[in-house]
Amino acid sequence: MKINIPVTDVAYNLAEHDSLVSKTDLRGMITYINEDFLRVSGFSKQELIGKPHNIVRHPDMPPEAFEDMWQSLKAGRPWRGIVKNRCKNGGYYWAVANAAPIYENNHLIGYMSVRSKPVYEQIQAASAAYKRFREGNADNLEIRDGKVVKATFFVEI
Repeated sequence: MKINIPVTDVAYNLAEHDSLVSKTDLRGMITYINEDFLRVSGFSKQELIGKPHNIVRHPDMPPEAFEDMWQSLKAGRPWRGIVKNRCKNGGYYWAVANAAPIYENNHLIGYMSVRSKPVYEQIQAASAAYKRFREGNADNLEIRDGKVVKATFFVEI
């Protein structure tokens, strides 16, 4: 997994009206970002367009979250989860991420993500759960369609 640095403990809190929008091609390379995304992330348009979207991935995010996201998206399903993204200056912001495939003339051409402000309880729950994944203490937890859930086994009889 790509480890982005620098990182600091400086949090940026999204405003109620913030809507961070980005689009990528099928390989996850950024093709579009809106002004809110630029303002919050601290990156310039030139630094983002054509780059992998994981440029904003914070090292506190467990790889399982992004594996789950890509599994959903590649299956043609939307994904919604809580993410911690890294700003250019090393700070971070928490967001509710809504990602979905983009189709044009019935052909998958890329993906779009719209991120907004989470509530405090969502941040606390995600932070605690993601820490367990990073530390190898997730026990019977897994991330499925963006949600941390208890793993269950289905036995067909």
